[in-house]
Amino acid sequence: MPISTAPYKREYLHTKRRGREALITCGICGKRVPRWKTFETRKGFKINDPTILQQVDKRLVHLNTNSMRVCPSCARFHHVVKKGKSVRKKHMKI
Repeated sequence: MPISTAPYKREYLHTKRRGREALITCGICGKRVPRWKTFETRKGFKINDPTILQQVDKRLVHLNTNSMRVCPSCARFHHVVKKGKSVRKKHMKI
């Protein structure tokens, strides 16, 4: 019987002490998901070209980043996290 392990680790842990948590809307598809199931991503604008960076004063450029929460299905589809693979591991007990 194959055992699947997730190739990622969630930073936000869900415990009994937290009680019923509020649902968060996914930043991509709009699905309502519990917070502990979501992944945080950052989207924004960044200048990587060194010639443009030399021409522009860094104090005058405002590059903002938005952090948004993404549901597990969108996170897999948009490559925020790796897809889980079904692997048989003999050292793990069922």
